Amino acid sequence: MGSRKYLGEFEQLVLLAILRLRSNAYGLAIRMEIKDRTNRTASLGAIYTTLERLEAKGFVSSWTGDPTPERGGRAKKFFKLEASGQLALQEAQAVSAGMTAGLAPLFGGAQ
Repeated sequence: MGSRKYLGEFEQLVLLAILRLRSNAYGLAIRMEIKDRTNRTASLGAIYTTLERLEAKGFVSSWTGDPTPERGGRAKKFFKLEASGQLALQEAQAVSAGMTAGLAPLFGGAQ
């Protein structure tokens, strides 16, 4: 279907976590946001692999913060949702809404 870049389910969760966390979106915070909101655990490796893939697609950008004493002088890598990532999220939600429209009776009324 052309050059559109589709999002997998986990990619959507990571992008939504970044959107919620705003300027505090870094690996561990993203992991905890996903865990808190979905009760789904993910390794930091899975988070960072997904972040790298999303950055390669142009959906997120990253920068390195200042080193902090709490982290033994290491710096955090922060992530920002780019306009193309927000558009991809909106398209993914529209696709999901279109596929589930009218199916409430099959789910016992809950959708």
